[in-house]
Amino acid sequence: MNKNYLFIIIGGAISFYANATEKQNVFLLVIGIVILMFGIYKLQATIPSRKKNETYIKSEKIDEEE
Repeated sequence: MNKNYLFIIIGGAISFYANATEKQNVFLLVIGIVILMFGIYKLQATIPSRKKNETYIKSEKIDEEE
C-alpha cells in the first residue's frame, strides 16, 4: 500500500475522532485535515497529466435537411 493512502486514512480517522467527541477538539480536527490534505496532494503528484489533444478541433458532420 502506498504511504500516501496511509496519510489519507490517518488524517480522515483523526478528523472523524475529533468531530465525534461531545466537546469538539478543533486542534485535532485541523491536524487531521492537514494530514488528509497532505496525503491527497502527494497522491495527486504521482498521477500523470493528460495527453494534449491535437491542435485542430474535431467536429461531427452536420446534416442539413432543413
